[in-house]
Amino acid sequence: MVTLLECEMVLAENFTVITEFLLLGFSSLGEVQLDLFVVFLFLYLVILSGNATIVSIIRLDQSLHTPMYFFLGILSTSETFYTFVILPKMLLNLLSVSRTISFTCCAIQMFFFLGFAITNCLLLGVMGYDRYVAICHPLHYPILMSWQVCGKLAAACGIGGFLASLTVVNLVFSLPFCSTNKVNHYFCDISPVIRLACTNTDVHELVIFICGVLVLVVPFFFICVSYLCILGTILKIPSAEGKRKAFSTCVSHLTVVVIHYGCASFIYLRPTAKYVSNKDRLVTVTYTIVTPLLNPMVYSLRNKDVQLALRKVLGKTGSLKPYI
Repeated sequence: MVTLLECEMVLAENFTVITEFLLLGFSSLGEVQLDLFVVFLFLYLVILSGNATIVSIIRLDQSLHTPMYFFLGILSTSETFYTFVILPKMLLNLLSVSRTISFTCCAIQMFFFLGFAITNCLLLGVMGYDRYVAICHPLHYPILMSWQVCGKLAAACGIGGFLASLTVVNLVFSLPFCSTNKVNHYFCDISPVIRLACTNTDVHELVIFICGVLVLVVPFFFICVSYLCILGTILKIPSAEGKRKAFSTCVSHLTVVVIHYGCASFIYLRPTAKYVSNKDRLVTVTYTIVTPLLNPMVYSLRNKDVQLALRKVLGKTGSLKPYI
């Protein structure tokens, strides 16, 4: 009896509850971190200014008050908050010796990061549906994509995104964390954090994988189906100019979809045990920094309608020439 009690006391002493995490980030790169700070700070400012420009133009120019640009404005807003959750802390850690983050703040960071990330995935799916209706059913477009419908779709994306995020974060942080607290990443992402749990995580990982399939594979499948229908409709257009105009409205969306879904699928649609820190950090940089950076440029700033609206807003008719 005494021996059993002594064993329990030893186990209790060895079991240390984690109250904070250490974000290793790019600490192994040494002096290069200062260069990374300058590069990432510049990219972050470009992301903020680009998305702010897009949202402002869409609000100020009446010609852009259409469902397509309504969803684009929401996507730009979501991308802004999405980067705000990650990049300021990452920039601070590049200059700091202490890279700790409390247990609660880590959970909050993961919740908002996943919430906005999943919302973006769902928004891209809705934008694909918008292009499908506009090209395949133009006569029914005002009814199928009325402002009431657009509002409900946008709300559904936000609510669905954060509900899914809440489910995943609850699964991750309901696990016991003991011994090591070193997160081999520059923010609290699912795989690096769940690997620190001191218990079997197979069931949790299975549920998280199912959530990943629902928010990544299902919307991507519907986007693919939408574009197959769009392709069929475009091929029926008799004039080459008509085909070019119809397809040009979809190219930017497809570019963003491929980058966003490709990187996210590589990270989240696989077991945590296959997490490889260096390569995964590079891919994560792509969808946390590069994708939000490309969205304003690829999807909007090279868009003829947006450029014309920008010229009107700035009042400099001859200063900018639209791309043809």
